[in-house]
Amino acid sequence: MVQAPQRTAFSGPALIRLLARLTDVDVPESSQSLSDRLSQWLGWTDAIALSSALSNAPPGVAAGARAFSEAEESECARVRASLADAIAGDSVFAVARRRGSAAQALPHGAPADAPVDYAVFRQRYLSLQQSMETGIGTLRARLRAMLAARTPAMARLAVVDAVMERALSERERNLLAAVPGLLKGHFERLRAAEQQTLADAEASGDAPTGEPVPPATPGAWLNTFRKDMQSVLLAELDVRLQPVEGLLAALRTC
Repeated sequence: MVQAPQRTAFSGPALIRLLARLTDVDVPESSQSLSDRLSQWLGWTDAIALSSALSNAPPGVAAGARAFSEAEESECARVRASLADAIAGDSVFAVARRRGSAAQALPHGAPADAPVDYAVFRQRYLSLQQSMETGIGTLRARLRAMLAARTPAMARLAVVDAVMERALSERERNLLAAVPGLLKGHFERLRAAEQQTLADAEASGDAPTGEPVPPATPGAWLNTFRKDMQSVLLAELDVRLQPVEGLLAALRTC
């Protein structure tokens, strides 16, 4: 099986560590602080909006706001579980149930030597990204509205979160949309490695002498790739949920 190139050990979210391990992109870890990087990402209109949110008087708080309860906690857990289940249960990422079954490892109905089109995986990845963006965006707005109805300090935090979401959502979308393209190289390396292993096994069997080559199951590489892509999607889900976790933590203190 192909081995991913050794890269500089990254700290940070599991998504970054996974991509560093699976891809052939060797990008040095940034030496800039978070505040320095954010200053480059925020446009001047975003900076003005953020400054206003931090310096102006917080919005008024309406009386009789509904208290944060287990219902909201349960809804957040439900959204997370629903998105994770959609990733884990997607038919495109389904792996063979029995080891050594080439027919199960390859797309349904395809012969063992049929070419596999990466575009199918890319399109499904993008579709699941859209589901995550929609579901998490709705949940984030709901929690922000609850936060804004608590105290003046929490209302200010809700405004800051809204400003940051508007300022960074396009950049986040563009960066995450590039992930399927990065994984294409991993897909091709796994396939090429299996083809080479099978060719070596065939050549070794024809030769009168030679080193024995470990047997390989045609199509097994695809199971490995499917599991890796699922792992990346689940790690991305965790990154996308971080703002929600922050809002939840703030609501629990109210």
